[in-house]
Amino acid sequence: VEEGIVDLDTVIDERFAGQPGCTMRHLLSHAGGYGFMGTDPIAAPERTRTYSNGGVELAAAWVESHADMPFAQYLSLAVFEPLGMTSAELIGSPAYGVWASVHDVVRFLAEARTPRILASATADETVRVQFPSLGGMVPGVGRYERCPWGLGFEIRGDKSPHWTGTRNDPTTYGHFGGSGTMMWTDPAADVSLVALTDRPFDQWSGDALQHWPELSDAVLDEFAITEPVS
Repeated sequence: VEEGIVDLDTVIDERFAGQPGCTMRHLLSHAGGYGFMGTDPIAAPERTRTYSNGGVELAAAWVESHADMPFAQYLSLAVFEPLGMTSAELIGSPAYGVWASVHDVVRFLAEARTPRILASATADETVRVQFPSLGGMVPGVGRYERCPWGLGFEIRGDKSPHWTGTRNDPTTYGHFGGSGTMMWTDPAADVSLVALTDRPFDQWSGDALQHWPELSDAVLDEFAITEPVS
């Protein structure tokens, strides 16, 4: 967006989006109206929050069509290399095919928290709730009357139960993945947490939804800011 290759609010050509009125902002905040998998629309844009790998794939295809290079190459040149994410690689779908080390994911979260490549306003936009009135589902966790999401990042809000800790601030943002991975940043506590595994989430989702909040609360107990920073 900052390079002018795509725009968040320009309507995407229906040959890509499959329906009228869909923008990058819709796709990146899972408000585009696509199902969990696949790129066939199941609802009009901005009607519900439906987590969509297909929507992310459409967003990547839109970037690729405007960048005149494969998306994996653009991702490497624009994100991985500038951030020093030396182990990171896109293998397969841009929605779920990134492999990286804990150190690389930490570098990624640090950029969102204290940007040095992005403009501060852009980084802030990624963790601002997009289309605040939308309800929807967090896959494997639950359905919520209010299901806040930023651009890529899920935002905790008042979701309960949730995969982050019981003490995480509503402004906490992050993501978890199908390979049992999770990451979050709690701006109020000034703490981030990354946990990577290679065990499919659906094999231990019940355990994850017990242990991730326990781990998150323990990390906050140990590391959260308890006094104002001067």
